[in-house]
Amino acid sequence: MPSFDVVSEVDMHEMTNAVDQAQREMSNRFDFKGVDAAFELNDSEIIIRADVDFQTRQMLEILQNKMSSRKLDLKALKIGEVEISGQRAILKAQIQQGIETDIARKIVKKVKDQKMKVQVAIQGDKLRVTGKKRDDLQEVMAVLRKDNWGLPLQFNNFRD
Repeated sequence: MPSFDVVSEVDMHEMTNAVDQAQREMSNRFDFKGVDAAFELNDSEIIIRADVDFQTRQMLEILQNKMSSRKLDLKALKIGEVEISGQRAILKAQIQQGIETDIARKIVKKVKDQKMKVQVAIQGDKLRVTGKKRDDLQEVMAVLRKDNWGLPLQFNNFRD
């Protein structure tokens, strides 16, 4: 029986490269000369530190440009608010990995509302879609691509 998985994954190696390139570009820019600003990549978030709010927004734009040039989806970042503490402005951007349960339920409901002959099962942070025909599965992919779920969706592990 044909099946595929719906996942939301970010290539962390490419993300590390994007952050490194953004750090390099920021250190070469004239408007950041003498400014104590840096990017910090943790397991699941990027911390942007600068002197003022305006600089953190510029740094975020640099990071987003580098991510798009490395073919990383910008929806993978969940950008928080700028926190100003003393002489520092800190912006945290969460890297979204996996499909959250509430979004997974919305996806299942959307597929069921289409009345297609497929089954959708939530398996942890991914979804498994199975059906009798390959065409039905491709139709599900088209429906899911059409909507904006707030995170990047990939379709992998296609079995015939």
